[in-house]
Amino acid sequence: MSTIQLSSKLPNVGTTIFTVMSALANEHKAVNLGQGFPDYPMSSELIALVNDAMKNNFNQYPPMPGWMPLREAIAEKASFLYGAEINPDTEITITPGGTYAIYSAFTTILHPGDEVIVFEPAYDSYIPNIEINGAKAVTVDLVFPDYHIDWQAVKKAVTSKTKAIIINSPHNPTGSVIGEKDIEELRKIVTGTNIFIISDEVYEHLIFDQIPHQSILRYPDLVERSFVCFSFGKTYNCTGWKMGYCIASPSLTKEFRKVHQFNAFTCHTPTQVALAAFLKNKEAYLSLSSTMQEKRDHFISLMQQTRFNLQHSSGSYFICGTYENISDEADKEFAIRLTKEAGVATIPVSAFYQNGKDDKVLRFCFSKKKETLEAAVEKLVHY
Repeated sequence: MSTIQLSSKLPNVGTTIFTVMSALANEHKAVNLGQGFPDYPMSSELIALVNDAMKNNFNQYPPMPGWMPLREAIAEKASFLYGAEINPDTEITITPGGTYAIYSAFTTILHPGDEVIVFEPAYDSYIPNIEINGAKAVTVDLVFPDYHIDWQAVKKAVTSKTKAIIINSPHNPTGSVIGEKDIEELRKIVTGTNIFIISDEVYEHLIFDQIPHQSILRYPDLVERSFVCFSFGKTYNCTGWKMGYCIASPSLTKEFRKVHQFNAFTCHTPTQVALAAFLKNKEAYLSLSSTMQEKRDHFISLMQQTRFNLQHSSGSYFICGTYENISDEADKEFAIRLTKEAGVATIPVSAFYQNGKDDKVLRFCFSKKKETLEAAVEKLVHY
């Protein structure tokens, strides 16, 4: 009996390391510091606002670009934080998550044969997003161990086929952030070209040590060529809601919405109504960096009891660490053994490289309850 044949658009993609490690954590009842999600409650006020919206019959389709009061609240926030003048009608689109916004941005601009510069280690959706659109990812390694950008290497990677550069700050998985000098180097490369910028800023409020977030929205000349992508899930500890947005110039937004309207079309109405009201509470997002920094610092303090060497993290949910004092195994094998034997799940950083580059580094998520972090380190101390 014949079987229909399918030619895969993503032949090199299998089950993600996040799925593998989370399943392994469940199997061995391990403390999961692998996948990036909080294990503590989100705002009860925001939950109540969603419930109220449902009761008040905000349960039908909102406009395709998103609930206008929410877009207006986002525009106000962009002005307050970054001095950006954003038109909520023509420059903001509400999306089902930040990852979706990034995918839609790539799909808006890419054609077969185009190239996109991607910094590795990289969030795992970027390269599949590029390849499914028939384009090619041109990878540039961030410089180990502090994971800064080598702009000379970026210049060498630019060709006549370069359609876009994707940046991510604060950075997943390393916690590094870009500064004003990086913005200036980026500007030098793209000025006078047709190169787009996709800026993944889902961790915009998780930046530490009073370092200012260098949002692309601060720079009008870069905004005109950029898709700037954000996540409410990371801001309000509700990653399962899958709610985000993309800010782009009117001409880019027009094309972005052509993709969006025939894909998700729109997003969950009660959540949008609730977020529009909750965004008026500036303290809810302004206080997030200090709260998360306390978790980072507590985790660093606890980990001094172990044989791991943590690197610096200036933002995100994550901090990376090396294990040269424990083993010379490949990071994936060590991460699996750590889950099985020590009962703590992490993510091997080689999974964030297309070629599996292995610097013997694991990624730890510290966006957890104090008790969770302490339980994990108690296990790691004896390993």
